Amino acid sequence: MRVLVTGTAGFIGSSLALRLLERGDEVVGVDNLNDYYDVKLKQSRLARLVGFEGFTDLRFDIEDGDSLSRAFSEYHPDRVVNLAAQAGVRYSLENPQAYVSANLVGFVNILEACRHNEVEHLVYASSSSVYGANTRVPFSVHDNVDHPISLYAASKKANELMAHTYSHLFNLPTTGLRFFTVYGPWGRPDMSLFLFTQKILAGEPIDVFNYGNHCRDFTYIDDIVEGVIRTLDKIASPNQDWSSDDPDSATSRAPYRLYNIGSNNPIELLRYIELLEENLGMKAERNLLPLQPGDVPDTYANVNSLIEDVDYRPSTPIEVGISRFVDWYRDYYEV
Repeated sequence: MRVLVTGTAGFIGSSLALRLLERGDEVVGVDNLNDYYDVKLKQSRLARLVGFEGFTDLRFDIEDGDSLSRAFSEYHPDRVVNLAAQAGVRYSLENPQAYVSANLVGFVNILEACRHNEVEHLVYASSSSVYGANTRVPFSVHDNVDHPISLYAASKKANELMAHTYSHLFNLPTTGLRFFTVYGPWGRPDMSLFLFTQKILAGEPIDVFNYGNHCRDFTYIDDIVEGVIRTLDKIASPNQDWSSDDPDSATSRAPYRLYNIGSNNPIELLRYIELLEENLGMKAERNLLPLQPGDVPDTYANVNSLIEDVDYRPSTPIEVGISRFVDWYRDYYEV
């Protein structure tokens, strides 16, 4: 089938596009190649895709509704995966307008384009950040998420609400995926594994927030991509048993679904750092700091719904994932 993927120069988007192309799908890729982080890394990710005959590379912002509309009209995608967004909890404290533009204006443009072009299924990136002030773990998609603690999280919660509206009004099947701390080769330079590796190799101290006393449901990129493809292939359908007397926030009478996509195996941050030290053969100098505003102390994904619906089973142990990342980092940066 023909899949339009936004954010194809991004970490998840490039890996997803590669897998889709390898299995024989056509991919229409959209990215603006902005300078939020190293553009050369984004170009290197794209270079993995350009050799495929089925790949089309388009360059514009999803906030540009006219360009997006033209792309849909010209290429007629069967399905869409929206991964383009302004990412990062901490940056949302510095530049909130970027999140409004990309995550709200951009997303409504995606919804409108899908609505007017008979798209079979829209899969879009949400985030574990939507759980905000929730303290009950593991986080379940059936729990209430009305208390975000960062604008980034609020924008992702808004995406879920916007998607439901279009599923309800226009019968557009939508599936939102709440990603839990994705890591691995070709990762984002603003995320912990990348930052820690860079600083340890340079002999610089690493900033360890919350004094290292928190856990993350670190999820390897290949497991994430497998989950995205499985949900893309299973078009969201209405829950005929849904009732407003006992509402399920993850389903609806409309063709709408929400899923957690994580490893279901949280790891203490200090253990994460120890594994990185082992693979680098170097000890880190740790700068212990309090929890940053907007950060959630612990994340832990309940993925039962994803297992039941698409047989999603993350299989990459953290030891293997970190080792693969370090190998990639040394090779890519010639360290």
